[in-house]
Amino acid sequence: MSVWYSPNAVYNGSVGLTPSPETATSGQSPHVSNGYSKPDHLPSRVRPEYRLDSVLGVDISPLEIPDAYVCTPRAFGDDRGTFLEWFRGDKLAEVTGRAFTPVQANHSISRRGVLRGVHFADVPPGQAKYVYCSSGAVLDVIIDLRVGSPSYRKHAAVRLDDVDRRGVYLPEGVGHAFLAVSEEAHVTYLVSTPYNPAIEHAVHPLDPELALPWPADIGEPLLSDKDAAAPGIAAAERDGLLPSYDVCQAFYADN
Repeated sequence: MSVWYSPNAVYNGSVGLTPSPETATSGQSPHVSNGYSKPDHLPSRVRPEYRLDSVLGVDISPLEIPDAYVCTPRAFGDDRGTFLEWFRGDKLAEVTGRAFTPVQANHSISRRGVLRGVHFADVPPGQAKYVYCSSGAVLDVIIDLRVGSPSYRKHAAVRLDDVDRRGVYLPEGVGHAFLAVSEEAHVTYLVSTPYNPAIEHAVHPLDPELALPWPADIGEPLLSDKDAAAPGIAAAERDGLLPSYDVCQAFYADN
């Protein structure tokens, strides 16, 4: 279930495909931004089962990966520009049942074709993330690396851009990667724990066993040396690098 959250909201039942707030405001198609057309298999709109209408709000919907969510803010524009709430920790906690308290904010600037990830951290303590693209566009991919999970090795892909202005939340133990599909993309990450290289790991984002949906028209992705040297998921599992789904679930319950 996805719910429009808003202060002092009035319920207005609505079912079916609903244009994203930013698209409805700007008149700009969610399918084309910064010269990149969204692949047909990726969602351009969130399908809310209930909608609460008020001044501001955010639609929080579960992704195919358990415990991961996509958040679409309601944006309002006038002749001055646009205003929106791009992160609402209180509403996210209501949906997830867990408090997400950022302790560090990271910001990356990537040129077209840069591929970052797949990154994850040991659990505990792990590192939950809220990822938002403030300028440009990226294809953001969340990969379930939790051994024993019902969606182990599966992924969810969401376009993050400066048109629909979505964000994604992923819990500890889940892998994350994104590809810049605009000429330049600015991505901000709110994270639950400080960076600690001793517990950080990576899985190769081009591993054919994962078969992640990187668009072919971008060309050969540009990886860091660390990501290019990362093992495939089979080797990471064999070497005991991947988190356990049961351990992650216990950790979520305690936190």
